[in-house]
Amino acid sequence: MFLQIDQVQVRYPGAARAAVHDASLTLNAGDIGVLIGPSGCGKTTLLRAVAGLEHVSSGEIRLAGELVSSARVDVPPEQRRIGMVFQDYALFPHLDVARNVGFGLKHLSAADRTARVAEVLALVDLAGSEQRFPHELSGGQQQRVALARAMAPAPRLLLLDEPFSNLDVDLRERLAHELRAILKNAGATALFVTHDQLEAFAIGDHIGVMEGGHLHQWDDAYSLYHRPATRFVADFIGHGVFVPARIVETERGAKVDTPLGTLRHLTDCPLPSAYPDGNCDLLLRADDIVHDDESPVTAQIVRKAFRGSEFLYTLRLDSGEIVMTYVPSHHNHKVGERIGIRPAVDHVVTFPPQAA
Repeated sequence: MFLQIDQVQVRYPGAARAAVHDASLTLNAGDIGVLIGPSGCGKTTLLRAVAGLEHVSSGEIRLAGELVSSARVDVPPEQRRIGMVFQDYALFPHLDVARNVGFGLKHLSAADRTARVAEVLALVDLAGSEQRFPHELSGGQQQRVALARAMAPAPRLLLLDEPFSNLDVDLRERLAHELRAILKNAGATALFVTHDQLEAFAIGDHIGVMEGGHLHQWDDAYSLYHRPATRFVADFIGHGVFVPARIVETERGAKVDTPLGTLRHLTDCPLPSAYPDGNCDLLLRADDIVHDDESPVTAQIVRKAFRGSEFLYTLRLDSGEIVMTYVPSHHNHKVGERIGIRPAVDHVVTFPPQAA
C-alpha cells in the first residue's frame, strides 16, 4: 500500500470533539482516492494531515512505508514530496504559464526546467501555452496549469482540495473525467477532496464518505451505491428514501413486505432474525422504482425535477411514505397527478428501524 492512514485522529486545541476521528484507509500506487461528504465533515482536515499541514494527535500516516505523521513524528510538508492543487489554483498572476509551472523546479538547469515544463504542459493538453498569462486562460485551463505545476517536481503523491469548486457544473464533470485520464496517463497517485458526487464517481478508484469527522466507508462507487455500510452512506449517496418493511422467511426463501407490495425471489437479502420480528427500514433508490401504468399501486406526484432526458419524480404513497423514481422526460405528468409504479429491487439494503 502506498498511502496508509491508520486510526488517525486530528483534534484542534479547545475543540469539544475531534475534527477527524479514527480514520483508516489505504491507497495503492497509481490509484486515485476521493474523500466526499458534507461541509465540515473533516475531509479537508484529513487531506491537510496527509500533507503535513495539520498535526495528528493519534494514529499514523505512512507514505511508501515511511512514517510521516503520528503523535510523535511530524515530517515537515516540504520533505514529504507531495504536490497540492488548491481551490483557487494559487497561480502567480504576474508570471506566465512557463514560470508558474516551473516555480518548483529551481534545482534544475534552465534547459532541464524548460524540458520538464513542456512535458507536463503536454500531459495536461496545454502544449505551447508557456508564454500566456493566467488572466488569458479560461477557468478550466487555469486548473490544468495548477495541476501541471503540482506534477512538475514529480511528487510521489498529489493532493487536490476541491479544484473544480469555482467552475460551472457542466465543466466540472467534464474536467473530472479529463483529470482522471491525465493522472492515469502520468501514473500518479492522488487523493482528491470534493462535495460533488458526480465528480467523485467520475474520478475515483476508491471513495471515502465522511461525516462528523468519521470515515463511514472506503470503497468503490458501485459498492457505496448498492452496498452502503451505514445508514448515513445510504442516505448521502444517490437519491433514495427509507420505507418501513418486514422480512419474512418462506419455504422459497426470504420475502420483504413493503408499502409497494411484496418483494420475492430475492438472492441477496438479510435473514428475518437480523431484526426484531423482521422489522426494518428498506432503502429504495429512484432506480428501484419503475413507472408502470398497468401497476395496481399508484402514487401522487408531489415534486418533479426536469433533468433533460428524464424527470426525477418525488411521490407520496397512499400509506404516506415518500419514494422517488426516474421517468423518461416524455412522460411529463403534472404535480398532483397519480401514476402507477412498481418496485424493481435488485439489491435489498436494510437498516434497523428509525423513528420518523
